[in-house]
Amino acid sequence: MEKIFDNTEVAFALKTNAELDRAYYLFEMIKREPLVKIGTAVTKFALKTHLPVEGIIRATVFDHFCGGVTEVDCMPTIDKMYTKNVHSVLDYSAEGKEVEEQFDLAMEKTLNTIKFGTEKESIPFAVFKPTGFGRFKIYQKITEGEELDAHEKIEWKRIKERYNIVSKAAYERDVPLLIDAEETWMQDAADDLIEEMMKKYNKEKVIVFGTLQLYRWDRLDYLKNLHKRAKEEGFKIGMKLVRGAYMEKERERAEEKGYKDPICENKAATDKMYNDVLTYMYKNIDDMAIFAGTHNEESSYLLMDLIAKSGLDKNDIRVWFGQLYGMSDHISYNLAAHGYNVAKYLPFGPVRDVMPYLIRRAEENTSVAGQTTRELNLLKTERERRKI
Repeated sequence: MEKIFDNTEVAFALKTNAELDRAYYLFEMIKREPLVKIGTAVTKFALKTHLPVEGIIRATVFDHFCGGVTEVDCMPTIDKMYTKNVHSVLDYSAEGKEVEEQFDLAMEKTLNTIKFGTEKESIPFAVFKPTGFGRFKIYQKITEGEELDAHEKIEWKRIKERYNIVSKAAYERDVPLLIDAEETWMQDAADDLIEEMMKKYNKEKVIVFGTLQLYRWDRLDYLKNLHKRAKEEGFKIGMKLVRGAYMEKERERAEEKGYKDPICENKAATDKMYNDVLTYMYKNIDDMAIFAGTHNEESSYLLMDLIAKSGLDKNDIRVWFGQLYGMSDHISYNLAAHGYNVAKYLPFGPVRDVMPYLIRRAEENTSVAGQTTRELNLLKTERERRKI
């Protein structure tokens, strides 16, 4: 398989020298774990006490990892990326809300994105987070088999309605919908609801996608069981595959509560799980659609290899590669240049509401061995190539 990810000229073609410099210094900062911890603590404190830090955040991390405050803000970025055949997934990334008005707002934002998806080829998917549509506690109680009280039952009914409203809109407008995954202790409730939507709207082709976090050792078994049900009941499966985003939190809770750690024992086991699930889905591509969310070169090469060997078109609509905006441009832009379907997750929202997302990105970059070093080396190579 031809190695394509070292081409920095293609990877950073859209970046000006100034943007290249900013990215380089940002990753230099992120590389220093103590700095990330201090920066995170200071930022949380500053936002809580309403200190005027939004300008600084906006000019550094926010602009590197986010498209803007509103959908309209994101449009120049979306259009620019699309000149290189890189699509965008508009992701309203305000997190941790607890009130009905906010859940309705998140639903409106998702419906809006579905509408954009019918108007702009550059926006092929819509997306939402389960806790964007309802309180974490409700999902948790259902996952843990607890009885909901009368008020919570009403809340759960509303959550189900929101899922159905957006899934139906996605189906009617023919814009696929990605639904994210969250912590294990609330995920079963979300998975069951997503399966319900798949049953309803994935009869002819995949509209509704769930998400598999493949640092969980139980996900291949879950997928195989879901596949069995899908064949029996006549619906197709869509899955976004990711490695996962809550590892420390998951491990701590398992230890504290005394249950089996839901996370694979190490990075190698996680990589194997990812690649096994990817291969299983690809071998069953007539029943499934894949959104391979990965910053891992080996997994990307594996999928390219599977496509090449099977003779499937590189741009078959059932196979997408996805990365986060601000990361792994060497994967996204080189794949797009070679004719594959590629989409970048483009988060947007008010600066203070998007901070939990940004903090997770910074922490993830420091905890994933080699991720930041790879970004830095590529940026360095390109700066040298341009003689900056």
